[in-house]
Amino acid sequence: MVTADAAEIHQAAQALLDASLFSYQGEPIGTRAALSAGIAAENYVDCFIRDFVPSGLVFLFQGRAEIVRNFLRVALRLRGLQEEIEGHHRLPRVMPASFRVERDGYGDEVLHADFGDRAIGRVAPVDSMMWWVLTLQAYVNVTGDAALAEEPAFQRGLQSILTVMLNDRFEVFPTLLVPDASFMIDRRMGVYGHPLEIQALFFATLNAMQELLTPDQTTSTMLELAAKRRAHLTEYVRQFYWLDPLKLNEIHRYETEGFGHDVANPLNINPESIPDWVADWLPDDAGYLLGNLGPGRMDFRFFAQGNLLSMVFGLSSPEQNTAIMQLFDQRWPDLVGRMPVKLIYPALVGVEWQILTGSDPKNTPWSYHNGGNWPVLLWPFVAAALRAGRRDLASNAIDVARSRLYRDDWPEYYDGRSGRMIGRRSNVRQVWTAAGFILAEALLEQPDRLDFWDASIHL
Repeated sequence: MVTADAAEIHQAAQALLDASLFSYQGEPIGTRAALSAGIAAENYVDCFIRDFVPSGLVFLFQGRAEIVRNFLRVALRLRGLQEEIEGHHRLPRVMPASFRVERDGYGDEVLHADFGDRAIGRVAPVDSMMWWVLTLQAYVNVTGDAALAEEPAFQRGLQSILTVMLNDRFEVFPTLLVPDASFMIDRRMGVYGHPLEIQALFFATLNAMQELLTPDQTTSTMLELAAKRRAHLTEYVRQFYWLDPLKLNEIHRYETEGFGHDVANPLNINPESIPDWVADWLPDDAGYLLGNLGPGRMDFRFFAQGNLLSMVFGLSSPEQNTAIMQLFDQRWPDLVGRMPVKLIYPALVGVEWQILTGSDPKNTPWSYHNGGNWPVLLWPFVAAALRAGRRDLASNAIDVARSRLYRDDWPEYYDGRSGRMIGRRSNVRQVWTAAGFILAEALLEQPDRLDFWDASIHL
C-alpha cells in the first residue's frame, strides 16, 4: 500500500476545507458540515455554529479573517429569525444550531436557520451561542479588530447572551443546567443536568464577556455578576467535579443524609453509586473531571471534550491538567487507541444503554456518542497537551490521526473499543475532521497560537 506523505495529507485536508465554503450575496459565510457524495445527512449541507469553530480558527491563522467576520455577522443576524413558540414568553434570542443558503421562488438567495425545530429530537442547542462568542473573541485577538465587537448589533447580541446565561433558576449551584442532546452530545446519553462540557464553555464565555462587552450603565452590573459567577464556578468545578485516587477514597467513605455548610458530602452522593470499573482503572498519579454532577448524582464517565476544554480555557488547575494528561498517557489504549480521541469512556451497554439512550440504534455501545472516537477532538487534545507541557502526547496523537484520516477519506467518527473501524453510519469527507487536523498541526508548529483566547495577546 502506497502511503501519502505529510504534505500530501495536509493538502488534501486543506482542499476539503476550501471546497466546503459557501457564499451569500457573493461573500463566503461558512463551511458545510460534510461533502459526502449522496450519503450525508440532509442537514449536513448546513454550516453548524459548533462545527465552524476549527474551520474559523484555521482561516484566522491563514490570514483569511474576512470569512470569519462574515460568519459572525450572519449568525448574529439569524438570531432574529427564531419563531415564538405559543405559550412561551419571549426570551433573548440565542444562536441557531446551523444555517444554510437556499433559493426562493424568484431565484433570490435566502438564509434558513435551524434553532432545533428541524433537529432530530427537536432539541435547541445551548452551546451555539457560547461557541459564537468564543469565535468572536478569537477573531478580535488574532486580528486586533476590536471595532467589530464594539458595533451596536454585536453589543446587543453579547448582552442578550449574557442575560440568558445569568438568568435566575431554581438552583443554588454556579453551574449551568441544560437538557440532554443540547450540545456536541446531541442525542440522549444521560447527560441531563450539569455536563462538564457545558461548564467549560460557560466558564470560557464568562471570561470572554469581560473583554468583549463594553461596560456601561446597563452592562456593568451584569459584568460584575459574571465575574463573581466565574470565580464561584471555578472553585466549584475544581473541588466537586475532580476525581483522583484520594477523592475516590473519600467518596467511598461518604456519610449520607448530612446537611449544613460544612458537610463533606453536600450533594448527598451514595458511595454505592461508584461503578465497579473506576477503582481499578484510575491510575495512582492521574485524575480527571467527572462528566456530570448534581444532587444525588455523580457521573463517573470520562467526557473527553469537557476535560480538554477545561484545560484549554483554564477552568481546571495546572495540577489537574498534569493529572488529566497523565491519565491519557497511562490509559492511551482506552482514551485514544487507533484514532484520537474517544468522546466518552466507558460506553453504556446492556439495560443501561436501553434506558438512558432510549435504545438509540446510532448510539450502540462503542459507536457515535456512546464511546465512539472523534477525530475532531484532535485539536482540543493537542491544545490541552501543549497547555500541560506534554508536547510528546500532542505529537503522538497527530501521528496516529495522520496515519488513517486521509486513507479513510476524513470520517466523522470511528467505532469499536479502540476506534479501529470507520463508524457504521459515519459521514466521510467530514469538514470539521479535516479542519481539526489542520488546526492541530498549526498548534503543534506554533504553540503560542494557543493565546487566541487570551485577551492580553494579539497574534
